[in-house]
Amino acid sequence: MARRNNSQGTPATAALTAAGVPFVVHPYTHDPSAPSYGAEAAEALGIHPSRVFKTLMVEVEGRLAVGVVPVSGTLDLKAFAAALGAKKAAMADPAAAQRRTGYVLGGISPIGQRQPSPTVLDSTALALDTLLVSGGRRGLDIELAPADLVRLTNAVAAPISCPAAGAATR
Repeated sequence: MARRNNSQGTPATAALTAAGVPFVVHPYTHDPSAPSYGAEAAEALGIHPSRVFKTLMVEVEGRLAVGVVPVSGTLDLKAFAAALGAKKAAMADPAAAQRRTGYVLGGISPIGQRQPSPTVLDSTALALDTLLVSGGRRGLDIELAPADLVRLTNAVAAPISCPAAGAATR
């Protein structure tokens, strides 16, 4: 996978470059009225939603954590909590998520966050050659190998997604 050198610099792309991780930048035109940022990215880029992952900030026992799941599904909060050895989890306050990560909602990347948090990657990602995650702003995704994402974020992999039915979608 070639690294594209362009003007799409964000803390996420800077972290990938500094770590020497190969990645591909996928910019697209963001529609502010899109009901789901992840689904919008998959459609705009013409990539199957099972390969495009969304980053969700979750509160677990008073601490923030990161869940990375396919946009084709939803985050199973109970499974997420269990993956971190906790009993309960809830979606984080949006303002707290933005402060913690340094990114805006819809552009939160699991990479290059202002303050790193425990990260759980849905285990379906491990079967992929590459996946896409937010590149650090709306309208920008980055493609990389799941193993590189795990290494850079110190993520654990666990089955934390379920088919889309209306849980954590943005």
